[in-house]
Amino acid sequence: MQIKLKNALCLIDGQISSRDIYIKDTKASFAPMDEEVLCEFDNCIFSPGFLDVHVHLREPGFSMKERIATGTAAAARGGYTDICSMPNLNPVPDSPSTLKTQTDIIEKDAVIGVHPYGAITKCEAGLELADMDGMAEKVCAFSDDGRGVQNDEMMKAAMLKAKSLGKIIAAHCEDNSLLFGGYINSCAYQRANGHKGISNESEYKQIERDLNLVRETGCDYHVCHISTKESVDLIRKAKAEGLPVTCETGPHYLVLCDEDLQEDARFKMNPPLRSREDMMALRQGIADGTIDMIATDHAPHTTEEKSLGLEKSPMGITGIETAFAIMYTELVQKGIITMEKLLELMITNPRKRFGIPPKEGSFTVLSTERKYTIDPNTFLSMGKITPFAGKEVCGECLMTVYNRRLVWQSNMIER
Repeated sequence: MQIKLKNALCLIDGQISSRDIYIKDTKASFAPMDEEVLCEFDNCIFSPGFLDVHVHLREPGFSMKERIATGTAAAARGGYTDICSMPNLNPVPDSPSTLKTQTDIIEKDAVIGVHPYGAITKCEAGLELADMDGMAEKVCAFSDDGRGVQNDEMMKAAMLKAKSLGKIIAAHCEDNSLLFGGYINSCAYQRANGHKGISNESEYKQIERDLNLVRETGCDYHVCHISTKESVDLIRKAKAEGLPVTCETGPHYLVLCDEDLQEDARFKMNPPLRSREDMMALRQGIADGTIDMIATDHAPHTTEEKSLGLEKSPMGITGIETAFAIMYTELVQKGIITMEKLLELMITNPRKRFGIPPKEGSFTVLSTERKYTIDPNTFLSMGKITPFAGKEVCGECLMTVYNRRLVWQSNMIER
């Protein structure tokens, strides 16, 4: 079976060009490999697979929410050939032995590349450093995602250790003393409906603290899922100063705000959906290079857990199967960023920053023509909760090949 991508937008070795691409048996070529073409597609992208540096695979410990098998299959469907798995698991990967519990499952069940984080502190409790030395060679970076490291001296010690190991600290920035039991953004909707709000300050104050520690330590520092205008401004200034700082934001923070809130836990995540002003600041941040990459923070929960409303449901949504379509529909088609910029945010920048090059024999084919309505019932992920359910989008992954193996193929391709 040979597929032709006519005049496709190609990202190859960091360079973008328009070429005809022929694909047969998971191999790609600029020239036909046989006489017969089974399918021909226009308006496609041929590129290395996406890298998502912020994914919750939930296994070990929470396999009722997601498994490594289902999460990586969902990622392949979304166009990803590599993901970085977060450490809020049971057991927490805070030593070589607990990390091995996770990597054994990855080796057995993952269909794409999975690059685990090691925890910053033991059990992510913030009281004692994890065995960072013992894990350094086997993790992509260190993070206590799901919790901010509250103690200044503990974070400084972690940064000094990471610096000595040549590793990134990827920080979930959240000052617990400023939360006051909040679970959605402090806003008019929150006040009108009797909910408890989360202030911008709870995020950006910890970023501010950490940037001061980066000045002291020289640690490579990455900020997870930024959501506020103040966070963007702080990181912009830190970069201008020359600090070794990068950051990410998620698709939902770029296209939704607290004006979209409903009494439905599909709209509950951490950090919360912020104001329209914050959303616009994030868009400016990706346009001017302050924000380096788009990461989904794919955080599946069971449908039962997420049926308890805004107050009682856990924070987190599913996102890895819809990220490209949402970003292409809402940002590229509307002229906010170019397609080249989107590929930079989802491929080039995360791979460069985290040192994860595409594996040989791996690529993704994306259609920019395919229009459809997002239906969570079709997700390969066990998590079905998304604020984008029922949204009409354009853009679909046609094929994902990892390590010369076909790991996803759309039904648009004849079989």
